[in-house]
Amino acid sequence: MFQILAKERNAGQQRTPRESLKQLDDSGVVAAHLAGDRLAFGELVERYQNRLLNFIYRTTGDRERAEDLVQETFIRVYRHLHRFDQTKKFSTWVYTISSNLAKNELRNRSRNPLVLFQTLMKNRDADARPLEWEDNTYRPDDLFRKRHLKSQVDAAVDQLPEHHRTVFILREMEGKTYEEIADITATNLGTVKSRLNRARNNFAQLIAPVLD
Repeated sequence: MFQILAKERNAGQQRTPRESLKQLDDSGVVAAHLAGDRLAFGELVERYQNRLLNFIYRTTGDRERAEDLVQETFIRVYRHLHRFDQTKKFSTWVYTISSNLAKNELRNRSRNPLVLFQTLMKNRDADARPLEWEDNTYRPDDLFRKRHLKSQVDAAVDQLPEHHRTVFILREMEGKTYEEIADITATNLGTVKSRLNRARNNFAQLIAPVLD
């Protein structure tokens, strides 16, 4: 009996480090990693992998490539975390890395017509894409309209110029502040606000016919 209780107590103690990491903010988890906590980096990955995947996917339009770029993002984070300025926000830093990787992907794609063509062909069937907005409580006709609207929104965002699309996604879909967007995109606040204003106007013009 006492041996069973001791095992249960030990199991509870083994769970404590992971649970305690979840109570920390990003800075605390980074500090724990740098101090040698082997579970800390996994906590950072868990917090950001889905958010970064959505961001990169919306930026590039290629989910499989986005998954690769998320992995590359965390590889770079792991290699360079010891250089990270802990007075800054970790979220801004990790988004900056993923944004740069996405920009490089788009730049390389634009230089290679074959890659662009293959990407377009692979993504031409919207039904193959995961549906983040779907809700089983909707009636079939409601779901159809919702699915159609989502595809139109994605198409409108895809038509925005790259530098407008990036700030639009970061602000409207990721909820980043102007200051964070300025840091991530390495531009000043005035430029961020100007690009975002133009992106919103362009998006409104593109999506208006769908909403009529």
